[in-house]
Amino acid sequence: MKIQAAVLHEVGGPFVVETLDLEPPRAGEVLVEVAAAGVCHSDWHLITGATRHELPVVAGHEGAGIVAAVGPGVTRVRPGDHVALNWAPNCGACFYCLHDRPSLCTTYIGPLWAGTMMDGTTRLSRQGKPVYHFSALACFATHTVVPEPCCVPIPAAPLTVAALIGCAVTTGVGAVFNTAQVRPGSSVAVFGAGGVGLSILMAARLAGASQVIAVDRVAAKRDMALSFGATSFLVAGPETPAALRALTEGRGADYVFEAVGHPAVQEQCLDAARPGGLVVLVGISPMGSSTNLPGAILTRQEKTVTGSYYGSANSGRDFPLYLDLYTRGLLDLDRLITRTYGLGEINQAYADMLAGANARGVIVLT
Repeated sequence: MKIQAAVLHEVGGPFVVETLDLEPPRAGEVLVEVAAAGVCHSDWHLITGATRHELPVVAGHEGAGIVAAVGPGVTRVRPGDHVALNWAPNCGACFYCLHDRPSLCTTYIGPLWAGTMMDGTTRLSRQGKPVYHFSALACFATHTVVPEPCCVPIPAAPLTVAALIGCAVTTGVGAVFNTAQVRPGSSVAVFGAGGVGLSILMAARLAGASQVIAVDRVAAKRDMALSFGATSFLVAGPETPAALRALTEGRGADYVFEAVGHPAVQEQCLDAARPGGLVVLVGISPMGSSTNLPGAILTRQEKTVTGSYYGSANSGRDFPLYLDLYTRGLLDLDRLITRTYGLGEINQAYADMLAGANARGVIVLT
């Protein structure tokens, strides 16, 4: 079938909206009519080259839509189902899945990073030449073919919201609930007030944190961060750790979340954590970058640094849970969507993201 998709042909961009060929789903695959796709920094990393990937590629890894057709052997979904798309599919049988770490599943890693389906081929092409899929989803398109485990059936909810559940919300809320397991009455600092950072703020308050400090380079995000649960806001700068300690009786925060993906910010987060505190690295750093975390400080002050990949999520469990929290009014996800765009406006959407204009922009396709 013919579809419209935003294609990246070379590092430096831009995205080009053009007509591609999409093959029907094969065994274990699902054709999804994409309804909405979030504008996430991880896709921008393809343009900058911070994330290296086969080109040309259809980006988009935060999406939701309606199942249009299924391939042989698919049993979890059927045509007409509304699904949130999971960019970290899991097999349920490997070492990590069996140890309740499905976000680390090894079965899909090779094809996912190669930009192909499990059989090593793409379903996307242009003039007979392959076009690659980013993060198994390639949802900056009117339709996409994905592995069955990428589809998580959802109850009735706006598909724009379900798209955010597919990445920003699960990454942020999961970092609080699953990775850090924030305790009531604790102090939390969040570096970065984008879609993921704001999700962390909401989850921290929901977990019972008594003090939630937001940090961002864009001063205009103050009101937004406070409205999503922050009790204080700091403009990012060299003195941020000292200012944060001043807000926490000189100690630093119990939990510090980094939602930017920048080594220098990660180093600041270690300085902002109290002795015995936990630093959770949530943002994706450029490939090949490194962070200087002094071992003497880690040892003498017993600080812990951990990563949180996709919120340490179990998508089949967590997607419905977060949608339930949204339905009950405990996660205000509608306000995360500052602006919607058409597919042809995708480059403007990323310009707005880089300017800090939105909590989250969403590409609406149907």
